[in-house]
Amino acid sequence: MNEALVQRFRRQRGDPGLAVLEGFHALKHALRFGAEIVEVVAVDPEELERLAADLAPDLAGSLDGRVVPVDGETLAGVAPQAPHTGVVSVARRPPVDAAAALADPHPAPVILLEDPRRMNNIGVCVRVAAAAGAAAVLTAGRIDPWHPEALRAAAGLHFALPVARIDDLPEGDRALIAVDPEGDDIRAAELSPRAVLAFGTERHGLSPGLLSRADARLGLPMRPGVSSLNLATSVAAVLFCGRFG
Repeated sequence: MNEALVQRFRRQRGDPGLAVLEGFHALKHALRFGAEIVEVVAVDPEELERLAADLAPDLAGSLDGRVVPVDGETLAGVAPQAPHTGVVSVARRPPVDAAAALADPHPAPVILLEDPRRMNNIGVCVRVAAAAGAAAVLTAGRIDPWHPEALRAAAGLHFALPVARIDDLPEGDRALIAVDPEGDDIRAAELSPRAVLAFGTERHGLSPGLLSRADARLGLPMRPGVSSLNLATSVAAVLFCGRFG
């Protein structure tokens, strides 16, 4: 095992300026959306080249001469859940200006996750938001949305749109829509394409303070007896099924 490399990657996992990407798809998306890659390690660099040729031919040559071969024990030390593709990389986090993202006049909604608790949910929300063309994903709470577990669940799509933690949502010209089980049926509402769509914690929902600021409270209709949806499922349902005028 390359102990020095393992220790370096472990330090990088806690570096707020870096992002550790586990697996080929995370690396692929990071490269595709302009990430600055710091280093890449792989158990089988030739297999990595074949994967890139098959799944991301648009990135041909991006990794030439940049992949460091490692053994399986080193890879396991580098990544707590070693990816089956046998590749782990490090990229620099892009600077994110949350205020600029909110001020962007482009007609695309912003996703606000208030105090999310589960890294996997955050990552899947980022992945869904990127696929739907959202303007940004902002989180309010103590968890860093760039945590390696969230990055793994997002498959590297943090680089496709602004993703940042904020202390509080500033006032602005975007309508604030609270997605709340007690809200009106979202299917009957026409949503502003630049709305901030706010989703609460997995257990407790949105805070009273944020609910009081909302311009509207809308909910996803559910079969009687079903109390809630997974956070990422709710984000997907609103982004892909909501009526944006």
